[in-house]
Amino acid sequence: MPNRNPAPRRTPRAGGGSSRGDGGRRTATTKPGRTSSGSADPATWHTGITLIEPNRILVRGYRIDDLMGRTSFAEAVYLLLTGDLPSHAVGRLMDALLVSSIDHGATPPSTLAACNVATTGAPIRASAAAGVLAFGSPLGGGGGIEACLRFLNEGLGLIGDWVSADDAARRLVDQVPADDQLPPGFGHRFHTRDPRATRLLQLALELELDGDHVQFIQSVERVIAERHGDAPGEPAHINEEGAVAAICGDIGLDADQAGALFMISRLPGVIAHALEEQRRQPPMRFIDPSGHEYDGPGERRLPETRR
Repeated sequence: MPNRNPAPRRTPRAGGGSSRGDGGRRTATTKPGRTSSGSADPATWHTGITLIEPNRILVRGYRIDDLMGRTSFAEAVYLLLTGDLPSHAVGRLMDALLVSSIDHGATPPSTLAACNVATTGAPIRASAAAGVLAFGSPLGGGGGIEACLRFLNEGLGLIGDWVSADDAARRLVDQVPADDQLPPGFGHRFHTRDPRATRLLQLALELELDGDHVQFIQSVERVIAERHGDAPGEPAHINEEGAVAAICGDIGLDADQAGALFMISRLPGVIAHALEEQRRQPPMRFIDPSGHEYDGPGERRLPETRR
């Protein structure tokens, strides 16, 4: 398999010397995290994320006021999660990842949980919290992203001098329990070809960020198509969670970070549905997801300036 030079994994740098557990004050005789006798101080803990001092805020070492207006929200999220600012290409892909999961209609459990709390008149923050608590399910709740990235990492670990990417994919597909039928990151209850996955993988290719993880998930897709043979209908294709997982792996995010990215992405949609519930619907109603009807704008094209 050709090596497309995926973005190197980045390890967040420890903040040791710049993070102060005493609110910024240090004595000349006591090292941070140590008592005057030199023993470890159990009351002091360390963080390498954000330093707060009078008139100064550093996020992973960068002044927050320097970041504002100069980095996108997606780039700032990457900085927080990894400790480093992304390249321009990775920043664009991060932005696309966040948009891809922003909402999927009124039927996901996270949306229903938020709306059921919102209909009681509870604060929006409570509705949003209910939606967040529904995240993590492998059935569209973001859990499939974490499972898929671990699945891909396992497959990449099998590839060697005598094992090709397609051979490793066949081994993994053979190990999928019969009850599951498909590996994580494939198939969808509604889409036969997930348009979000198609766009994400296309963008990764355009930005030359389609590294080992993206190439391997495409090997798995080929193996699934082979196994499908002459069966009626289309074979299962990579879904949005699979594309997100593969791309996260190639831009240096691990499974936990990829799952967190889904949570960050989905929260605006959850909040939008909770707000609409309180503003358009009667309170304390019974919410049947099969009874909803869309009445928003029809399909419209982006302005030329945004293409």
